[in-house]
Amino acid sequence: MPQAASYVPPRLPLALDLETKPVLKKLASAHRALAELKGAAGLVPNEGILINTLSLQEAKDSSAIENIVTTHDDLYRSDDVADRFATLAAKEVYAYARAMREGFETVRSTGLITVNDILAMQATLESNQAGFRRLPGTALKNDKTGEVVFTPPQSYDEVALLMGNLELFINGSDVLDLDPLVKMAVIHHQFETIHPFYDGNGRTGRILNILYLVKENLLSTPVLYLSRYINQNKGDYYRLLQAVRTDGAWEDWLLYILEGVEQMAGQTTRLVHAIRDLMLDHKVRLRNELPKIYSQDLLNNMFSHPYSKIAFVERDLGVSRITATRYLDELTRIGLMRKLKVGRDSYYLNRALLNLLGNVQSV
Repeated sequence: MPQAASYVPPRLPLALDLETKPVLKKLASAHRALAELKGAAGLVPNEGILINTLSLQEAKDSSAIENIVTTHDDLYRSDDVADRFATLAAKEVYAYARAMREGFETVRSTGLITVNDILAMQATLESNQAGFRRLPGTALKNDKTGEVVFTPPQSYDEVALLMGNLELFINGSDVLDLDPLVKMAVIHHQFETIHPFYDGNGRTGRILNILYLVKENLLSTPVLYLSRYINQNKGDYYRLLQAVRTDGAWEDWLLYILEGVEQMAGQTTRLVHAIRDLMLDHKVRLRNELPKIYSQDLLNNMFSHPYSKIAFVERDLGVSRITATRYLDELTRIGLMRKLKVGRDSYYLNRALLNLLGNVQSV
């Protein structure tokens, strides 16, 4: 039985039969749930709506795992384009969402996830170019006791070598005939065990999960709420990460991740259907009650920004400030938006969409 403190990350692929009978059974249901999510996401006419709203939700949940806690209000009152944020935590969550979107565009363009891509994601998250750890002394500790539970590789050369091996494993379809969801779980464990950065390892690793699903064409857009599952089962997450190092308990780890994929894919599918139904309802009301200002672009704007602003409508629709103000005031008049004054700023709330996003589990 290997000791956690002395555990050395193995070179991939692993010389183990990971696809046991329980894992194969769970793979079938996890794949069905993912396929339903991919189909549902394709029903929303503008993919930017889901990327903007759901990636921000994923960013919020992933950041919460690292005790970066913010509220929906703080997020939606912030403006990433203008670099104005309600709180420092909101700024960090937006950095996560931006890193995910940039990574998604790269993966969709190249079909690869390289070490340089991972470095770029972490640089966006942390707003620096520190790169891989170069100084020894990093140790993972129990938050409550301060006890060292695992010491990751200490030298820069070893970290770089292991990350190069991980890159080959991520992109090599002929390396090992493993189901992609099993590979994703192995990739995540290996990345978190290498712990290549001074900071941002957990968040980078969770972005990597979603991007790998896109790379393998299991998702078309990065919309899976996997961080919510990890956050709800945080104790099990860290315990099972460690159990692989101490006991080689791969089956338990794989079943945990596959359960998360299945649960969150189902939950997100229901949310996407609810968003689509709400868009159709708003579309009918706009056409019937405001035919002179109705456009698909205006509808898309309402669902891309749960808290909209005059500047957002100006920018997205290419209209003047006077026109943008009139549009939002008309939407407010018929009850599709609610105007909220915060300091000098006016926000226009899509209350029905905010309710959906704030009550994901009840959808």
